[in-house]
Amino acid sequence: MVDRFERFSLALSELFRYWHRIASDELEPCGLKGTHATYLTAMYRHPQGLSATQLCEECGKDKADVSRMLSILEKKGFIRREGASYRALVTLTAEGKALAEHVRERAAVAVEAASRGLSDEHRAIFYHALELITANLQTICRDGLPAGTPRHHQPDKESTQ
Repeated sequence: MVDRFERFSLALSELFRYWHRIASDELEPCGLKGTHATYLTAMYRHPQGLSATQLCEECGKDKADVSRMLSILEKKGFIRREGASYRALVTLTAEGKALAEHVRERAAVAVEAASRGLSDEHRAIFYHALELITANLQTICRDGLPAGTPRHHQPDKESTQ
């Protein structure tokens, strides 16, 4: 069980690190970081605009991160805000839309290269398993771990003295 946990955790950590590095390399010429790719693609999927609150949900980020990233994107002319409140809609400018399209194209190239050697069947199984694990983890976060699950070890009083 621990081996599965360690393998799963390490694989996710490495996937994220490599994805972030690729995204950072692609966005560096624009003076942006890899994290901006998430926001650009989310806004691209919602051309009518999203509020900062909706971006938090869509991108899985907290308010502080969203505010920081939107401020940078706005200063560089990639987004515009329709008002000053947190509920104001944020949309891509023409330059932002072009950049988001570039990010999506490069992401497609990266995904294709990263899944080299996977059959269509293996890819489908992988995504199904990943979606199932994600849904199960979401349930655990919402409801807590099921009863009967071992809790972390509490040292006894003798071993701490």
